[in-house]
Amino acid sequence: MIPLVALYAPAVQFFLFKYSGQLGAQWGPVATEGLTLFPLAVLTAAAAADHLEEARLTMLPKFVADAAPGLGSWGLLKFVEQHAARHLRANMGRAIIYTRLCLQLILGALYAVFARSRFLAYALPPLLHTLILNPHVASPAATSALVSSMMSDGWLLIERRESVTGYISVVQSMQDGYRVMRLLGGEWIQARRQVVSEPIYGVFAMLEAVRLANKETPVADKDAHALVVGLGVGTTPSAFVVHGINTTVVEIDPVVHELAARYFDLKENNPPVLEDAVSYTSALAATAPETYDYIVHDVFTGGAEPVELFTLEFLQGLGALLKPDGVIAINYAGDLTLPAPKIIYRTIKQVFPTCRIFREMPPDAQAIKDKGADFTNMVIFCKKSAAPLKFRAPTTKDYLQSSAREDFLHLKNEIPQAEFLSGDDATILRGNDTSVVAKWHEQSAMGHWAVMRTALPAKVWEQW
Repeated sequence: MIPLVALYAPAVQFFLFKYSGQLGAQWGPVATEGLTLFPLAVLTAAAAADHLEEARLTMLPKFVADAAPGLGSWGLLKFVEQHAARHLRANMGRAIIYTRLCLQLILGALYAVFARSRFLAYALPPLLHTLILNPHVASPAATSALVSSMMSDGWLLIERRESVTGYISVVQSMQDGYRVMRLLGGEWIQARRQVVSEPIYGVFAMLEAVRLANKETPVADKDAHALVVGLGVGTTPSAFVVHGINTTVVEIDPVVHELAARYFDLKENNPPVLEDAVSYTSALAATAPETYDYIVHDVFTGGAEPVELFTLEFLQGLGALLKPDGVIAINYAGDLTLPAPKIIYRTIKQVFPTCRIFREMPPDAQAIKDKGADFTNMVIFCKKSAAPLKFRAPTTKDYLQSSAREDFLHLKNEIPQAEFLSGDDATILRGNDTSVVAKWHEQSAMGHWAVMRTALPAKVWEQW
């Protein structure tokens, strides 16, 4: 039965995806994996144990021989999992075989070869469905059919790819005139002839206010250096480049950079650093400390920030890279009713003693009461010194002919830091114990999923 379960998985997933809106972020994955991947893993482990039981283990003590089949099958699974993960991280998305559906089909084919079954004829219908009718297959024919289907609903699928951070796609609303890269940002199309793109999310314009912070020794834009950790569609670094700031971007996903340059008018004056920010900034802090006047920390993975980029150790590395009079802007998205934002802020304060916090939109008291959550984007501006952090008033030049910047550069909706530092809890986030916020980030990710599902029609989410 194992080859049948493996080959049916893509078709079953396709039908379950249509109910993702009703099932939600918590039960959707449980239902999908419970009906596909979980049975496959259990049956595989059982089959492996059966084969190991046939091996001659008489030379081993009886209690070891009795436990060996189960332990051996589990050990084999973890060994393959570890080495496959390392290989996939380096190659995901480089060719059609390195896509989720193709890997599932390859796995089903391998099961069919090594576990030959007289029932394989029953696998033909789901196999044909996957190859012909499933729009999630990364083939030209499937993509063309998907484009036609979405166009009939007023949406244009521009490109989709799989990469090291997951599924990346670019879609455009023909009716409302905006373009987005899945979960990472977007712009208004009608404003593309402006100096820079017009962002659809105000938080990216707020990040640019880092250059408005007053300095004891002012620095001209042409003499300033900026480090941007996390690219998205490139709203903030593009604005820095237009202002004349020497800007370096660190982005782990090469596909994100490629699509930002191709479809979002990304502006650059330095080659991108397509590496893991943790290792890159650690090495750079040891060789080139106090390099940057501005640092923008803007990382997002589709629901919750990567925890390792908010640890004390990582922030200490950024602090070492920041000039004594420099300013850092940290974008954090989360549910402010949970403990995680307070832990993150306490950790930031360990490195940067002077900070101010601004949320993207004012709190909605009724929504918070009804839902019990306050999910928002906020930007935390900090300095290494104890001097007060103040901002000059933005000017017409700062706006770059952008109405979003004209609105959000004024930094409204400040949150008193006492809201984050109150209470007896003194927990901070360290690299050797990220579990203190991981569970809260999971809950925050589900909250973000619910918010994002309202941004586009359900049919678009389930197809693109």
